[in-house]
Amino acid sequence: MDITCDKCQSKFKIADEKIPKGKTVTLRCPKCETRISVSSPLPDAAAQTDIIGNVDNSTDESMESAFDFTEEEGKTALVCENNPQIREKIVNILKLMEYHVVEAINARDALTKMRFHIFNLIVINETFDMSNIDNNSILIYLARLNMVIRRNIFVVLLSNQYRTMDKMMAFNKSVNLIINLENIDDADRTLSRSIAENEIFYRVFKEALKKSGRV
Repeated sequence: MDITCDKCQSKFKIADEKIPKGKTVTLRCPKCETRISVSSPLPDAAAQTDIIGNVDNSTDESMESAFDFTEEEGKTALVCENNPQIREKIVNILKLMEYHVVEAINARDALTKMRFHIFNLIVINETFDMSNIDNNSILIYLARLNMVIRRNIFVVLLSNQYRTMDKMMAFNKSVNLIINLENIDDADRTLSRSIAENEIFYRVFKEALKKSGRV
């Protein structure tokens, strides 16, 4: 769904399925803070009878927080890191790489944001909002994504136990890159190189699919 702010004319996108059918939600424009009412069409005439009179016009806070990074153009990144010093370093690196950066407060907040937007890049500490990487709900969510969607998300795992650019462990954890926190000061070079390699790989992969007639 394409959305345009009536006041500043900024254009944004949000997935149609994220707005409940027959409902109206109020969002805040991230550019000028103007409130925008967004409605989803009724699914069919039969459903219309059940929905009329029950439209919720109240502001949905989760929708507001999800909406502020659905800008039509530019790369987006989600950072899931509890340590403020490490988080600041990562955010500064990503901003220099021209990403629009969103910081998650906790796992629930991160999952809410991912419901409303497909990020180009996600950086997550292995113990973000939990103590055991095997129970990391964000990594579990990403591992279960449809492969077509997952392929377009570059996932970076920040770790104390795995070495930087350990490709076998990255494959095991279903992420694209591992950066050990001891190497965080070199994260900009590591990240830039790995993203470039990933883009080249999938460019060749997609060309091969086209040649084989599979896409």
